Amino acid sequence: MGRYILKRLMILIPVLLIAAVVAFFITNLMPGDPVRLMLGDYATEQQVAEMTARLGFDKPLYIRFFIWVKNVLKGDFGSSIFLDTSVTKAILSRLEPTMLLAVTGLFFGLLIGIPLGMVSATKKGSLLDKLSIGISLIGISIPSFFIAIVLILFFGVYLRLLPVSGYVPVSQSGFGVIKYLILPGFSLGLMQSGLIARMTRSAMLDVLSQNYIRTARAKGLGWPRINFIHALRNAMAPVITVIGFSLAALMGGTWIIETVFNIPGVGALAINSILRRDYAVIQGCMLFSVVVYILVNLLVDIIYALINPAIRYDS
Repeated sequence: MGRYILKRLMILIPVLLIAAVVAFFITNLMPGDPVRLMLGDYATEQQVAEMTARLGFDKPLYIRFFIWVKNVLKGDFGSSIFLDTSVTKAILSRLEPTMLLAVTGLFFGLLIGIPLGMVSATKKGSLLDKLSIGISLIGISIPSFFIAIVLILFFGVYLRLLPVSGYVPVSQSGFGVIKYLILPGFSLGLMQSGLIARMTRSAMLDVLSQNYIRTARAKGLGWPRINFIHALRNAMAPVITVIGFSLAALMGGTWIIETVFNIPGVGALAINSILRRDYAVIQGCMLFSVVVYILVNLLVDIIYALINPAIRYDS
């Protein structure tokens, strides 16, 4: 196992390098002059020239890239002009709501997806199966921001049960933070639940057709023991892979939902930085998303091997 993890970590080096190249050149090739956008329409040419030199935009693009990579390797992701702080501090200060939102979304995804998948598999071909498939298709097809708007109108505006926007840190609200996470978390979780339900159904159908399941039924074991102990447990390996991808997607992809609900997370930070052409923060947020995907995928592979010792990694 240790040798496998070491090999995977070595493979991640070129992935991070490619991600760094993409993050840098995408941001720097965006149309528009970031310096003029920062200074406004009434800035003089001298002010523009001074700011351009200060930010290093007067240097060739490839030189700026190597300078940026050198600084990143030292742990310096640059500083935000608008926030007047380092990129690392800016991301860390927004990490709490993003992490809690991702965990809440995953919780709702599992709460809806796994039971739907189990019911669909155990009642294959029935009305419940078709209904479960339909719900999962709705979760996959409808954009999360549309679900968010519907939830805001129903639970926030009409029923006035939950706040429609904002976020209060755990240090101030304690468990009261949950009420700020329910609507955005459900908006994210419904989409993930569709993917989890489809994979759970497929894995369960494969397991339920195995001979040992028929033997268990012939011995007179009850359906709860067969479905939960024998079938679901052995079907969880591919489901865990999807859960890992869902968590990575939620950690790195809550940008739109954070903007809709006005939650000050990493996603909202990235959106605001794009609008203001704050290059250093944009690049930092992109690398953050890539690192999250990489670490979660590595964790999923490790868990996959632990729950199924029969798996052998040849690479």
